[in-house]
Amino acid sequence: MEKDDLEIGIIGMGDMGRMYAHKLAAAGWKHVNVCDRPEEYERLREDLQGTGLNVLRDGHQVARRSDFTMYSVESGHIDKVVAQYGASHKLGSIVGGQTSVKAPERAAFEAYLPPDVHIVSCHSLHGPQIDSNGQPLVLIQHRAAEDILHVVERILACLESRYVYMSYEEHDVVTANTQAVTHAAFLTMGTAWSESKEYPWETGRHPGGIEMVKIYLCLRIYGAKSHVYAGLALLNPAARIQVTQYAASSSDLFKLMLTSQYDALVERVFAARRSVFGWADDEVGGADGTGRPMLMTDEMLDEFYVIAQRVTRGEQAGKEAAEAVKTLHAPPNSHLSLLAIADCWHVLGVDPYRHLELAATPVFRMWIGVTQYMFQSPQRLLDACRAAIKDTRFRTDDLEFVIAARGWAQAVQFGDFDAYKRRFEQPHAFFKPRLAEAHKVGAEMLKELSHTR
Repeated sequence: MEKDDLEIGIIGMGDMGRMYAHKLAAAGWKHVNVCDRPEEYERLREDLQGTGLNVLRDGHQVARRSDFTMYSVESGHIDKVVAQYGASHKLGSIVGGQTSVKAPERAAFEAYLPPDVHIVSCHSLHGPQIDSNGQPLVLIQHRAAEDILHVVERILACLESRYVYMSYEEHDVVTANTQAVTHAAFLTMGTAWSESKEYPWETGRHPGGIEMVKIYLCLRIYGAKSHVYAGLALLNPAARIQVTQYAASSSDLFKLMLTSQYDALVERVFAARRSVFGWADDEVGGADGTGRPMLMTDEMLDEFYVIAQRVTRGEQAGKEAAEAVKTLHAPPNSHLSLLAIADCWHVLGVDPYRHLELAATPVFRMWIGVTQYMFQSPQRLLDACRAAIKDTRFRTDDLEFVIAARGWAQAVQFGDFDAYKRRFEQPHAFFKPRLAEAHKVGAEMLKELSHTR
């Protein structure tokens, strides 16, 4: 029996490493060897007592005995860790990495792993708090025959994820869009709101489902740790290109708004609409014209609004919101963050639907969903352009957004982890009192979205 004989190793017991380890043990794999930093050995052994996991002192001990070893460490540390333990891997064993950026991982594996070791890497495109069932799991058959790949497939089958097969390069291009630039958009929103010293859901200027999605996914992201996003953005060359273009698109569109160039703004926005979504300028978008399903509907967005009211204000507020939403009409605003992402995809020639098909995260699915919804209606876009030019109530918000977008792009361009962390911590501190409720709302939204697949 494979589960009785094969030994599996995990080097790095952060949140994702633990998720993998517990899933493997629960699925009946008898020999799951795990370790963290040597100084964490005693604490980890005590913490995992009774789980069936075999806690070892360091990566040397894990690598020597494991038939399949996974490095579950931060992308910024992968070179150092593989350099330390790479030579100890068992002859003929399989090695992979669960890092979020593959360029540094590939370089480390090729530099430090013995030539008799097979390389099959992976990456679960979701966080440790998300149910892995049905989520995309990238497999990279880099230096291995088909039978070796099948061994890894059988080992990871316990996650019940959807396998997506890519190369290292393809992985980084796709994750740059589905994760890095998506995170940058929400990080930018949070920075802008915190600089304005306002909780956006309390100002009265942001009613409706689109705004609820943007606000609560922003707070959900700020509820995690900065290093989760820093590695994705700073170590991925494709991410640097996309985040920089997102800031440039935000700035270019804002300049047109600021100088009241309505016709030029409309032309640029509709050029993105034609390029990204394939809809004619006078056509109301839908699945019939493009063959692509609509990811967001009025009903779903209304439900998101009700969820937000129920979770943050109680059941009675949720019932009242369910009634009020029938007559709620959110006033037009510029929706600069949504216009900019479509413009970014257009300028770079990115097909977000292709990335959605390959390896969409739950957050990216919602992000492309609200963007698609925004661009579906020509009238909705024209209203946004008019509001951007004529309604100065949103001008200060848009100014803060553009400044924040450039700041995040510069942090990525410079590759400065400390600067990235500092930019993250200020909005995080501002929103911290409300992060618990935001996490609940975001989780309910994602659950609702999963029911509509």
